[in-house]
Amino acid sequence: MAIPGSGLSRDEVLSQLDAMKAHDVRWRDGRAFTLAYNAGDEVVALAEEAYRRFSTENALNTDAFPSLRRVQADVVGIVGSWLEAGEDGAGFMTTGGTESILMAVKAARERGRAERGVTSPNVVLPTSAHAAFEKGCAYFGLESRRIAVRDDWRADPDAMADAVDENTVLLVGSAPQYPQGVVDPITEIAAIAAERDVNCHVDACMGGVTLTYLARLGHDIPAWNFSVPGVTSISVDLHKFGYTAKGASVIMHRSKRLRSFQTFVTDNWLGGFYGSSGVLGTKSGGAMAAAWAVLHHLGDEGYLRLTAAARRACDQLADAIEATPELRLRARPEATLLSFGASDPDALDVFAVADALWRRGWYLDRQGPPPSLHCTVNAVHDGRIDAFVADLRASIDEVLAARSTGDQGAYGTVE
Repeated sequence: MAIPGSGLSRDEVLSQLDAMKAHDVRWRDGRAFTLAYNAGDEVVALAEEAYRRFSTENALNTDAFPSLRRVQADVVGIVGSWLEAGEDGAGFMTTGGTESILMAVKAARERGRAERGVTSPNVVLPTSAHAAFEKGCAYFGLESRRIAVRDDWRADPDAMADAVDENTVLLVGSAPQYPQGVVDPITEIAAIAAERDVNCHVDACMGGVTLTYLARLGHDIPAWNFSVPGVTSISVDLHKFGYTAKGASVIMHRSKRLRSFQTFVTDNWLGGFYGSSGVLGTKSGGAMAAAWAVLHHLGDEGYLRLTAAARRACDQLADAIEATPELRLRARPEATLLSFGASDPDALDVFAVADALWRRGWYLDRQGPPPSLHCTVNAVHDGRIDAFVADLRASIDEVLAARSTGDQGAYGTVE
């Protein structure tokens, strides 16, 4: 379309934007089991207002915006305390889990090049590790060595160790991994990395907040953070279970020396010294300020309450799926993610079930192999599981009666 010849009024612009959203999933009502997270109207409104106040401040240069230097230091400090990073821990805010993972891959490549002269680097990671690691390898020229997971969907440390060679610069574990919601054996993976003195990154984008507070609530959580020797970096998304505005993640390194391999600096142009901590140059301060605001508003008590609510809803949903004969839970969730498929895939197409649920207003991720539906359960779903389960039952009956089929769809799109 062409730009309007005469500008539209403020009300006309906002009216058109509202109309565009008419068919979006109603995530504020708890109808999305992916992509969006809701800690309540008050928290959402605070995040939006903090974002508005800092939306045009630019984190490219915090000499001009010292407020954003303070914001980043405070947020990274809070996350570091959750991760048991200690006084030596050092990190940066990024725009999301993908950028955090990209920076972990880049830092591992640079360390391998600087310390061991590695020119053909590779990453050893389980098949369950996030797709962003593939993106990082593609962007930065590393070989991705995917290793099959065990029957319990967790990484296989012995098989990973066999894949390591002199060109390996990074081993990866997840806490939890996204597809089935279980925590990899981080202690064993990190020990392999420590023995060979290479980086070990823990992708805790989904679990960094949740696992911290589940442990505080008395749940038995496998070791996963900097308390594990050999872990060199961890990514934590705040716009997921931190319930902040989109565009806020943290990558934390065990030390400033390890963090230094993430950064980029140059003076090889006519514009003077240029330094950058991540992929972006110009970066809005909006998401950073929203993260600071929500962290300080919720506080420790708020995150304990929200984590308890999310886990309560997740356990209720897992119990309901286990009690549904046509469905099979892939694994009992260790955090607040779960995945399920059909007990008999020849009789029931779960992607068709997802279509039927979407017609009823519920949006779930579709994934595979094997064909599965995935639910990221957060605090907004507490008290809404009964309604979802009723519609899930109706959707299963509809698909069985019609013998309908569906498409897998996509986790992310390029349009």
